[in-house]
Amino acid sequence: MEQNNLITPNYNQPANLPNATASLVLGIIAIVGAFCYGIVGLVCGIIGLVLANKDRKLYQSAPELYSASSFSTSNAGRICSIIGLIISGLIVLLMIIYFVFFGALFFEAIRNAQ
Repeated sequence: MEQNNLITPNYNQPANLPNATASLVLGIIAIVGAFCYGIVGLVCGIIGLVLANKDRKLYQSAPELYSASSFSTSNAGRICSIIGLIISGLIVLLMIIYFVFFGALFFEAIRNAQ
């Protein structure tokens, strides 16, 4: 008799959360992208946070269906997205203050030159 050496998948293992890896990648990009004038970090951070929150709700509704490691990955993505959003928000706020301050100085210099 010939023995079949193919590995059969175990269907009793819990599945991974669908957006765990995506939320982690977007969270990391949000932190790095925060230093590109903050816009890239804001966009990626918001998308990563939304995906991580969807996975969080999905895991809390039926934790026995999903693996704990994918929940940890999703949670790490959520934390990275929050950090990226905070850094991006601060940089965007500083850019707005910078443009308002120097814009006011510029217009004041033009008014005084006339």
